[in-house]
Amino acid sequence: MCGIAGLFSFASNVPPVDAGELECLRDSMIARGPDGFGVWSHPEGKIGLAHRRLAIIDLNPTGAQPMASADGRLVISFNGEIYNYRELRAELEAKGCRFVSHSDTEVLLHLYDQDGPAMLERLKGMFAFALWDEARQGLFLARDAFGIKPLYIARQAGRIAFASQVKALLTLPWIDKRPEPAGHAGFFLWGHVPEPYTLYKSIRSLAPGACLWIDAEGKERAETWFDPAAAMSTAAKATLSLADALRESVKRHLEADVPVGLFLSAGRDSATVAALACEIGEAAQIDALTLGFAELAGSPADEVPTARLLARHLGVRHTVRHIEEEEFHAWRGQILADMDQPSIDGVNSWLIARMARELGLKVALSGVGGDEMFAGYDTFTQVPALAERLAWAQNWPGLGRAFRRSLAPWIGALTSPKAAGLLEYGGTLAGAYLLKRGLFMPWELPGLIGERMASDGLEELAVLKHLGESLRGLRTDRERMTGLEIGNYLKNQLLRDTDWAGMAHGLEIRTPLVDVALFENLLPLRASKADMAATPKRALPPEILHRKKSGFSVPVVRWMGETSYRGWAKAVHGAFV
Repeated sequence: MCGIAGLFSFASNVPPVDAGELECLRDSMIARGPDGFGVWSHPEGKIGLAHRRLAIIDLNPTGAQPMASADGRLVISFNGEIYNYRELRAELEAKGCRFVSHSDTEVLLHLYDQDGPAMLERLKGMFAFALWDEARQGLFLARDAFGIKPLYIARQAGRIAFASQVKALLTLPWIDKRPEPAGHAGFFLWGHVPEPYTLYKSIRSLAPGACLWIDAEGKERAETWFDPAAAMSTAAKATLSLADALRESVKRHLEADVPVGLFLSAGRDSATVAALACEIGEAAQIDALTLGFAELAGSPADEVPTARLLARHLGVRHTVRHIEEEEFHAWRGQILADMDQPSIDGVNSWLIARMARELGLKVALSGVGGDEMFAGYDTFTQVPALAERLAWAQNWPGLGRAFRRSLAPWIGALTSPKAAGLLEYGGTLAGAYLLKRGLFMPWELPGLIGERMASDGLEELAVLKHLGESLRGLRTDRERMTGLEIGNYLKNQLLRDTDWAGMAHGLEIRTPLVDVALFENLLPLRASKADMAATPKRALPPEILHRKKSGFSVPVVRWMGETSYRGWAKAVHGAFV
């Protein structure tokens, strides 16, 4: 786990790569890689790669990056972990490849040399990397299937820059910092900035499950190597039982040369991950971490009592940290500074990541993704039900617009402002999903970011159109809701928040429930959260199995003196503009 960056000057009328700019890019991400750093520049000055290292696998200097192949033809800067690197290495050695390190990074170099871009389909892990191919005179960029690891690209005539963080790219003096209306509008719509947008016109993210080739003349060729919707539409027979598929994923995610801890809540996701980790490793050597809040004590949202019960049941070392309101206010400025893109979430991840580093951990497992993979959210039932009930309204679109325009100015004082849009949006799955997941509604945006930016942003986002297009080929309500949740909430909010919040403390947060091999095996099984929680050999306590879902709650809204996350969203956005 690390921070990567690079500069590529491919046009003759732009300056060669500036060493100072490259180092500035790299060192703006020190928190992502406090264990080491490196830089590589092409002899002709056309390309430079940089790296900040958080040493997890192969702690020796031989694992340092950027890393070059023995013949110097390939150079890579890599962020992430390849959990099946040992198997891949054994295959490569059997074919005559020689290794000088024990790192997964060197495996990537040899695998690319052998298979080219097709290598991506063989990787089990989370990753974003940049690889310079001297023989082909081009730059290869790639990102993992679900977008666990970020990669942002800034383009200017004749050159590009890329990095693990948006804020790193903003250190470059030539970056166009004009606001991107779609990024600002998207944030207020969803509480996060939807990919591929950022708050800046010139900066975009590489899509999850995508790779990009840029040749010596700057011509780009993008390809999608993994698409969750396509995988769902072509799902075949499961090759493993649910228990074996989960156990294999957790085992993969325990691969490390440093201790691996875990986040322990009162929910079935983290409980299942914890129980399986204890089956694989020695429970007494596992550190489990739980957050507590005085404001939630005694309420259904208080996870501490049930987490303590589970920790005793499993026999893990358990640490509980209670966070006080005064601490949040003291840390608020740092939280917003660490936040790479605005988000209404992620404070919980930042707090528990800080706790993990206080305990000396560099890696921790999280239950993120369980609700998306096992249909755990109420969206899986409520959104299709709403769309079915209000489908008739789509026959009279003018009625829905008139209803919304007449109610929008005043209904927010009585109930949710979303109520005004029920007839206009609620009759389709895409519209119902926006009503359910949305933070502010489209008609509210002019009052937040101005008429022009709201209009331009909404036109670019084309939210309902793009949501609808993402559902093509999906056959059932469960498939369609899985596609919506993976492609929006998981990708743009949960995984991105997990990354920036963990990396702010030099902590690698791993997500065993967000795993390509597990996902593909699950599709034919249509397993539920109850099925998932029943997989540990030692049954989870009934307090876990029958606990009503509450989510991982942090009383941020109360601490801010607000009545909803809408107020927190305004404060977050204000820190970025």
